[in-house]
Amino acid sequence: MDKGYEKERFDSLSIKTSVAQKFNEFCKKMSRSKSMTLLMMLDFFETNGISPNETLGPNMKTLESQIKKRINAVIAIIKDIEKHHDKPTTAMLQSLFMEFESAEKKRILEKELKQKNVQFVEKKESNNQL
Repeated sequence: MDKGYEKERFDSLSIKTSVAQKFNEFCKKMSRSKSMTLLMMLDFFETNGISPNETLGPNMKTLESQIKKRINAVIAIIKDIEKHHDKPTTAMLQSLFMEFESAEKKRILEKELKQKNVQFVEKKESNNQL
């Protein structure tokens, strides 16, 4: 019995015998009753917003394989960009920064050797009382 539909009564539909045979075979493939198979088909069309009169175009498997190929192509392009553009540029920038840092370290050492200027001097005698 179909779950949730046990108390409902049956009704008949008039369809051609060839269509009925084809539908019976489809029900066996789906391993469902005729009522549940027809209900699943109707729900599918309603939820996906498609009509049986429309064509879906290429098969879903071919679409999936095309998408996978395009994704692999994008990954290959990104890897090529990293290999030929980003890594050499990063290496050049790092070498420039290393040169800049070594030059800057020398400047810091030179400043430390010079006499430090004192900004604030404490008064020895204070006449201020609170």
